[in-house]
Amino acid sequence: MQTNKDVPLAADELEVLIIGAGFGGLGAAIKLKQAGIHRFLVIERAQDVGGTWRDNQYPGAACDIPSKLYSYSFAPNPLWSRIYSGSKEILAYIHHVVQTYKLEPVLRFGQEVSGMTFDEAAGLWTVSTQAGATFKARSVIMATGGLANPNTPRINGIGSFAGKVIHSARWDHDYDFTGKRVGVIGTGASAVQIVPELVKRAGFVKVFQRTPAWVLPRANFAIPAWGQKIYGKSNGAYGAARGALYWLHEVMALALVWHSPLTHLVENRASAHLKRQVKEPWLRRQLTPNFRVGCKRVLISNAYYPALQKPNCKLLTWPIDRIVPGGLRTVEGVEHQLDCLVLATGFDAPKNSTPFPITGLNGRVLADEWKQGAQAYKSMTVSGYPNVFFILGPNSGPGHNSALFYIEQQIGYAVQGIQARLKSGCKFLDVRPEIQKAHNQELQARLSKTNWQSGCKSWYLTDEGFNATMFPGFATQYAKQLKQFNAQHYSSR
Repeated sequence: MQTNKDVPLAADELEVLIIGAGFGGLGAAIKLKQAGIHRFLVIERAQDVGGTWRDNQYPGAACDIPSKLYSYSFAPNPLWSRIYSGSKEILAYIHHVVQTYKLEPVLRFGQEVSGMTFDEAAGLWTVSTQAGATFKARSVIMATGGLANPNTPRINGIGSFAGKVIHSARWDHDYDFTGKRVGVIGTGASAVQIVPELVKRAGFVKVFQRTPAWVLPRANFAIPAWGQKIYGKSNGAYGAARGALYWLHEVMALALVWHSPLTHLVENRASAHLKRQVKEPWLRRQLTPNFRVGCKRVLISNAYYPALQKPNCKLLTWPIDRIVPGGLRTVEGVEHQLDCLVLATGFDAPKNSTPFPITGLNGRVLADEWKQGAQAYKSMTVSGYPNVFFILGPNSGPGHNSALFYIEQQIGYAVQGIQARLKSGCKFLDVRPEIQKAHNQELQARLSKTNWQSGCKSWYLTDEGFNATMFPGFATQYAKQLKQFNAQHYSSR
């Protein structure tokens, strides 16, 4: 392990503290070990690894990126059972990675961070947890996840409901839906997976839609045993399949990120899918978006439209007025009696806040600086908060390709940054403010020309319309900007 002779660490101090044990945190741990940096820990607020795939175990939960692409490039899994795997299989893969790379000794569970503060004189971050623990580290890798905290909708009377309330990310597997009257709020990525499963068991399902989405068909085939055998024996075959999927998704950027002739082809494909599955004209009209494809997240499902047409399911498009003890009232005055409310309302994405207080140089508080929209340098580092690296930080969201690809590039950049500090012998590296400002000015100019800024409201944007979430380009471009850590863009002390 490299050591810093100028500023040696005390026995209870770490070189790196990783916050979060999802794909980002675990991947960072693996790459730190491989780089010869062993003085680190991974802290996790829950009692298990897995991040979003530990939390999202609702019926029908699955990834909308093919499994060979939604996995680490350095840890291939030839035994994926389907093209698009379910959450249980993805979680099993994560556990397998932990065992393969022997990460158990560096994991600390039940450590929900309450705040972190930088000591400029010592060049150390102090991270406190609600469990009463304190960790000191030269560098911090923030792998808390962009989609970690469930979003409870701001609806009048939400706390007055007398029945059962279940959020998609906090599913209650003990609740019996048999014969129940269920209201589903939300029609996004989790709802299109949950609704088809609920109609199989519930007495009646009412789906409350605010905005319809573009939905594409899903080619989710089972992978036969002989196919798994070929992938297991041949790294070349597995790599070729992964590469083909990567480039197929890269091409989709031309449709989803920017407005092009391919955008219209994708809209026509989605419209044909809707027309083929929904024959009733009025329902089809209710399910037709009035915004450009890509402006909001594109959904993938073969089962959602058929589920809405089951005898025990109804789509409702009247806006919700308020929640009442017996159910839900829509603005035209109809009160819908319900036994259970399912909140498929997504997550509080960190667009203008931080998951806990982060205090940097001279008492600066990051949440205050991000009130108008989160900004960072290359999504990774923020001026005034030295030696902190963000995984899935501001403007790193992929609109068309695998988040795992982006995460791997970020991990590589963070490891390079930590190595650069170790090599220099300085206490910390802090991105220069003028470098960060110029980067974000150019980034926002590029974002203004994307489909995300074409007029719809989405979770990508702040209430003021600032895009702090997405990266305006190809995944290949994102990888290129993080390929080399440039120490000249950072001041050192």
